[in-house]
Amino acid sequence: MEEKFGYTVLAEKAFQIITYAGMSKSHAMEAIYAAKENNFEKAKKDMIDAEKTMIEAEKFHADLVQHEAKEMKSINVPLLLIHAEDQLLSTQTLLLMAEEIIDLHKKISKEK
Repeated sequence: MEEKFGYTVLAEKAFQIITYAGMSKSHAMEAIYAAKENNFEKAKKDMIDAEKTMIEAEKFHADLVQHEAKEMKSINVPLLLIHAEDQLLSTQTLLLMAEEIIDLHKKISKEK
């Protein structure tokens, strides 16, 4: 049975994106903090967790994009969805930056 994309479903998917992106962001920050303390094993684990939760956020986002493409019409975009998109994109950027920051901490620790 196909899911109808009314405001309630849209809001639920937006909240899932926000939730998973927020969890991913938290894991990435924990990874940076661990790397700062030269705990690179924990940093690696936290980045794996960050990637896993980001994949979940991206699944909900893909559902929305696929629905819009399938229906060939735009969905009404509430502010909540804009917030979800913002959280998703900023977290994707943070994950890329976290990898670089962790690598920098590794290089600095080797130079000491």
